[in-house]
Amino acid sequence: MTDPSNVVLVTVDSLRADALNAGASPTLDRLADDGVVFEDAIAHGNWTPFSFPSILGSRPVFDEGPSIGVASSPTLAERLSDAGFATGGFNAANGFLTDHWGYDRGFDEFEPFVDSSGYSKYLAAHPTVQAWVQLGLSPFRRAATKLRGGDDDRPFADVSRLTDVEDHAKSFVGRTDDRFFLWVHYMDTHTPYVPAPRHLREVSDNRLGVARMLGSHLRTGLGWDVDEGRLATLRTLYDGTVRQVDESVSRILDALAAEGVADETAIVVAGDHGEEFLEHGHLAHYPKLYRELLEVPYFVSVPGGPSRRVREPVGLDTVAPTVCDLLGVDPAPEWAGQSVVPAFEGEPIDDSPVVSVAVRGESVTSQPIPRRRDDGELLVGVRDERWTYIEHTESDHHELYDRRTDPGEQTDISEAEHDGVDTTDVVDRLSAVVSDHVGALGDGSTDDELEESDEIAARLQALGYQ
Repeated sequence: MTDPSNVVLVTVDSLRADALNAGASPTLDRLADDGVVFEDAIAHGNWTPFSFPSILGSRPVFDEGPSIGVASSPTLAERLSDAGFATGGFNAANGFLTDHWGYDRGFDEFEPFVDSSGYSKYLAAHPTVQAWVQLGLSPFRRAATKLRGGDDDRPFADVSRLTDVEDHAKSFVGRTDDRFFLWVHYMDTHTPYVPAPRHLREVSDNRLGVARMLGSHLRTGLGWDVDEGRLATLRTLYDGTVRQVDESVSRILDALAAEGVADETAIVVAGDHGEEFLEHGHLAHYPKLYRELLEVPYFVSVPGGPSRRVREPVGLDTVAPTVCDLLGVDPAPEWAGQSVVPAFEGEPIDDSPVVSVAVRGESVTSQPIPRRRDDGELLVGVRDERWTYIEHTESDHHELYDRRTDPGEQTDISEAEHDGVDTTDVVDRLSAVVSDHVGALGDGSTDDELEESDEIAARLQALGYQ
């Protein structure tokens, strides 16, 4: 395998492990087929602010204190910038991935696309309106494009900022002469799912009417019950957004080829967390630690590199050290994760259980979304090759699931013998991992509170984070 000169890290918000290889993602599927796929990749949190400190900082959330954000140890971009790489980071307006939380550190070019226009603030307060804008105006945009002699490649309202991210990424590649690290983060697969109609046509045999699509969005937004038909509609909308992201990634790959650097650029792809479609009673990604929220796609495609599938569980804290390893840069000694590059050649990698956390308030759906560890009860999940263990650290509630016999994690077996195994021993072993993890977190002595700007607060509200 030839060492790559550059790395593009593609992260996709709310991307479930089963969202790919279902006909909606030909570009990503091809990259995965040509690369190394980690079949049991685990996010370290149920939503972005709990997951991303591990992705770009290889440290667990709350590592240094009670607040979210990346730790003071070097970020991936800082490590590579210090090694002489050009660095660019473009985030499609996720308010938790801004300079406010430290995610700009190390990037020569950084753009979170969080703006303060009155129209943007209105959309932030009324996220379902984004669906009306996208779907309602699309026929007119498509007609106008055809009248101008073009095609309908992208005649949709860019409410997800996909076009902005893509254009900035391609521009960065085009004007960068040095070796580079590029990070792009897509938001299309985050609620509300608002794909362009043509992407819906590509993933569904049925023509979904605008009223049906918006009705599903509206019922979800109002918290009404969602029946099987509307759930299927929501999943189709979600698949359409996967297709939308996939085509954008394809255009970025085309830009790499046009600049003559495709053959020397590795592509790393990961979801930052998953998405629930009523598997445990809710939609989106509330504070729970089941597989639909934690299992994500994660693969590395290196030109001329191996094609392999790795079954051992790996956490996303391996992303930063893996990127450094690919580029011949030493990882930061403070990082918690280890490179998975040895797995490319079939060598063993760290098989320690993967730990994930959530913070739950008075109820699963309580708002606001926690920004601090003391905003609710800390939930800690531990996963190894067979078992899923979840512990509520204050109420002493715990759950255990055997994914070999119960892949959907529906039957708690923590209090009984199971399949010839004394589950008490399993609980004790994995509970010790929880204790070690909690004991290593920051002691909560830092009380500094960052005040969110109006723009960030508005964007977080649009994502349902009030």
